[in-house]
Amino acid sequence: MNLIQFFDANGERAVAAVEGGVARVVRDAASVYGLALEAMTGQGGLSALVAAKGLGETVDRAAILAEGRMLSPIDHPDPAHLYVTGTGLTHLGSAATRDAMHKSNGTKTEADLTDSMKMFQMGLKGGKPADGEKGVQPEWFYKGNGYSVVRPGHPIPSPGFALDAGEEPEIAGIYVIDGNGQPRRLGFALANEFSDHVTERVNYLYLAHSKLRACSFGPELRLGDLPRHIEGMSRIWRDGKVLWEKPFLSGEDNMSHTIDNLEYHHFKYELFRTPGDVHVHCFGTATLSFADGISTKADDIFELEESQFGAALRNPVQIDSEQPVIVGNLY
Repeated sequence: MNLIQFFDANGERAVAAVEGGVARVVRDAASVYGLALEAMTGQGGLSALVAAKGLGETVDRAAILAEGRMLSPIDHPDPAHLYVTGTGLTHLGSAATRDAMHKSNGTKTEADLTDSMKMFQMGLKGGKPADGEKGVQPEWFYKGNGYSVVRPGHPIPSPGFALDAGEEPEIAGIYVIDGNGQPRRLGFALANEFSDHVTERVNYLYLAHSKLRACSFGPELRLGDLPRHIEGMSRIWRDGKVLWEKPFLSGEDNMSHTIDNLEYHHFKYELFRTPGDVHVHCFGTATLSFADGISTKADDIFELEESQFGAALRNPVQIDSEQPVIVGNLY
């Protein structure tokens, strides 16, 4: 079962369950976050709660997307309480591009490896620990909060000071922290972890800057465990034609870390276990159009699709003008 949330024809929030490609409204539900909080007080989780509430009328997902009424598959009433974070160098094919970016920028190690390649090799050796053991920690980054999340179908803004506007097709884990401070996994969603790869290439220490960009995820939340093998397609459309496309792989069969290990190294910090908070945690990628020399421009459209995750995630690129920053005194 997948879940979507959207504005109905009356402009009211609604949730629908998607099974076999058919979306039906979940009765007495206005948000996935609300459902998650309610499910924490009962038995059986989200799927059982949806079944208990029952399903109503069928809705047209394609029309909801086309009309701009689709919401991200989870949000928080206070967007500042939704964290967007991620890990890098976690996939078996992810090292080559990053290594090429950084090998000429003074980040060589004692073994004549870039820091990226060294981190990748650490993951290969220790990213899938035996049961009961702790694995090596991955690269980690902060991306933003709920204010940086763009709804499916809506433009992803690239700031005027950015040097690049590039997609990163990923899988994101979706979590809500319960009243005892325990992370509770709802499921997984497609995510476009939009980044500035030219800024990152200047110097590896600019990685943090390159990640502070908008992003989008969804449109559907896939309940349950992550499939071990995920093979989707990442595309860029320009003027109604496919400019670039390439498969992307994910799932633990294609990763150097387990999901459990990545989750541990995020949620080991008490800061990220505050009751009521939502976490959207991206697990990394191995496919970038930037690696193939693609430079996007305004009105290009990113498209990510993988049949196990339902409807495709599509977002056009929007290039914003740079706004003046004025720091005022309040002495």
